[in-house]
Amino acid sequence: MKKTNRPLTLASLLLCLFLAALEMTVVSTAMPTVVGDLGGIDLYAWVFTGYLLASTVMVPIFGKLADLYGRKPMLLFGIGVFLVASVGCALSQEMWQLVLFRALQGFGAGAMQPMVLTIVGDLYTLEERAKVQGFVGAIWGFAGLVGPLVGGFIVHWLSWHWIFLLNVPFGLLSVVGVTLFLHESVERKDHALDMAGAGLLSSGILVLLAGASGNVGAWSIAVAALLLAAFVWVEGRAAEPLLPIDLFRDRVIGLSSLAGALVGAAMMATVTYVPLFVQAILGGSATDAGRAITPMVLGWPIASTLSGRLIPRFGFRPMIRAGLTITAGSAVAVALLLEPGVPLLLVGALMFAFGTGMGLANTALLLAVQTSVSWQRRGVATASTMFFRTIGGALAVGALGGLVAASLASQPGVPPGAADALLGPEHGKSLPAELLRGLSTALASGLHTSFVVIAGLALFAMVTGLLFPRAETADSTVAHPGT
Repeated sequence: MKKTNRPLTLASLLLCLFLAALEMTVVSTAMPTVVGDLGGIDLYAWVFTGYLLASTVMVPIFGKLADLYGRKPMLLFGIGVFLVASVGCALSQEMWQLVLFRALQGFGAGAMQPMVLTIVGDLYTLEERAKVQGFVGAIWGFAGLVGPLVGGFIVHWLSWHWIFLLNVPFGLLSVVGVTLFLHESVERKDHALDMAGAGLLSSGILVLLAGASGNVGAWSIAVAALLLAAFVWVEGRAAEPLLPIDLFRDRVIGLSSLAGALVGAAMMATVTYVPLFVQAILGGSATDAGRAITPMVLGWPIASTLSGRLIPRFGFRPMIRAGLTITAGSAVAVALLLEPGVPLLLVGALMFAFGTGMGLANTALLLAVQTSVSWQRRGVATASTMFFRTIGGALAVGALGGLVAASLASQPGVPPGAADALLGPEHGKSLPAELLRGLSTALASGLHTSFVVIAGLALFAMVTGLLFPRAETADSTVAHPGT
């Protein structure tokens, strides 16, 4: 069997990660403009939550399939789906179409990021992995750094439809590289995919998200709880469970999952609603929104690289505690300081601090999980951490989207399309002054409440980090011999 070319495989994996990171930041800064063009502010959050819901459900499924059938085929399939969906997003003419194709993008992304992180875990020992994962975090941050700026430029000079086409060349290059340079040997035997678990998990999360976002009655929360309880029961009895429950008896994995869910919720909600605040409340452009978010993804790679270098010397726990504390502090400052008239420079400084905390904590959380399991379970363990991070993000973005929409709907006598006009390039100048003032006040109130909730989530994550055990940094397993 051919031997994997590690440098060229890593380059191909980084292209794939670059693709996913670029997509996240380009969309977040362009969405207010998209709503101003297509309308449908009531679907604003679903452009994000549709993506996150699909990726949330698929992350553990692809993680299990990767352990059963290999990382490479799952990664290639995910990239292919992502690229097809990206073209669909670019061609969308109505908001519901964009939501649909974003969900399909999420389906593909459910394979991409966890497979990249798992393959890196396979190819490198812990000492090497700490440095490489720090570099991976730096690439993620660089993509996010250029994403808002490129997105703002494209929205200003061309059309928002073009931002999705940026994925295509990176994706195709990544497919070629992974196909040619990554070679793995997977033990073939009969397997039984846990379809009952997948169905219960998918339906439970969908109902929970619908309830959290206010689209259906409160009864949905009870139904979701029953479905997810049934999922846990099924997983405890499945021969090859989708999400092995025994994994979470390990304190490292259990606390990493909880911290990931909380900080993932805070991060995705911040990336979603700070650009909306900049454009709708401060009257900034898509480029201004990008500049506000850019410092977050500048601080992230710097801190991620630093964390990767310090972990072998000091261990996981100090990096996790420091990172989550910095993130919580910056989130509290956002809730206290972001109000009409705040300078963009201050917004950027807070986003830099937030990203710095995320970079320190996330690298350590991921490496702690990967080090605590064998190769045969590394795929599902890595995917589990991604699962809880994305489910936290999906629920937070959906719930806060419902809160913002309810705040706008509370204004009496609002004509159809008025809230959409507030996000358009003219920032609602065509609306009557009294109506514009009322809508702006309602939106600012809804966003302020959202920032307070985000601060609470980040503080809870910080407390979880303080409970993190002293985990061994000695590598429990070397790279898989087939690679």
